[in-house]
Amino acid sequence: MLLTFFLYIIGIVHYEFVPTGQTVNQVYYLEVLQMLREKVTRKQPELYANNSWILHHDNAPAQTALSVREFLATKEITLLEHPAYSPYLAP
Repeated sequence: MLLTFFLYIIGIVHYEFVPTGQTVNQVYYLEVLQMLREKVTRKQPELYANNSWILHHDNAPAQTALSVREFLATKEITLLEHPAYSPYLAP
């Protein structure tokens, strides 16, 4: 079983168990991001209100898909870029 989770300094904001047989593709990941956004609005309303939360991705294909990048842009969610894969930067 696969677990997707999102952390904040005070703990877990959202977690999602990926159903058995489900591929984590851009469609599935967009659903998770929508649930994450709802959780942030409820659990950390001050972060949501002033748009001071940052999402960090690790460049997985579902995370770099155009539809995901468009969603993040339209919802004004700040994305912290992950460094390029390099033996010196990401061993």
